[in-house]
Amino acid sequence: MKEHNRASEWFDSMYSQNRESQEQIPWARQAVNPLLQSYLDDNHQHDGRALVIGCGLGDDAKALEEAGYTVTAIDVSQTALDLAKERFVGSTISFEKQDIFDYKEQYNFVFEAFTIQSLPIKFREKMIKSVANTVVKGGRILLVAHKREAMFEGPPWPLEKNEVDLFKEEGLKEISFELHQEASKISNIRFRVLYENPLL
Repeated sequence: MKEHNRASEWFDSMYSQNRESQEQIPWARQAVNPLLQSYLDDNHQHDGRALVIGCGLGDDAKALEEAGYTVTAIDVSQTALDLAKERFVGSTISFEKQDIFDYKEQYNFVFEAFTIQSLPIKFREKMIKSVANTVVKGGRILLVAHKREAMFEGPPWPLEKNEVDLFKEEGLKEISFELHQEASKISNIRFRVLYENPLL
């Protein structure tokens, strides 16, 4: 088993232990991420293929499907994927167990929220490179992550601005950069950054 797989094994255990009720899973709000929803509301052209990385219970994937995308949602937890399929029976979303480090597909729109920060910092650069590689030329990535405010004993491990900027080192163009306030035990500030993979 690869080292990063061992580092993420606890996800499936968390979902399995809370299969009947997900109230004890801190990130499972069972609602679309509000920073994704506001993006969808403000940007009205939604077509092509979309990817949700670390889809959890599937709410963000469902919002993208309703917006008009053909959606693939990936996670390392089979239990999470099974729960998502049960919640959204009849949807066209393709829920798949995939390792982002080995993933080769590319999409017109990619949503990544809180997955990068869930792995130890030593995997950060490789994770960001893997996420950046999932978007086609002309496509976009929307990143949502907690901002590191002070030393925090992870997991998760919130991101710093210089780490967010690693996406630009992978050749992506920053379209917008925002800081949003939301009370959390992890951090009260969240990044929302939109990147585009330039055609040229």
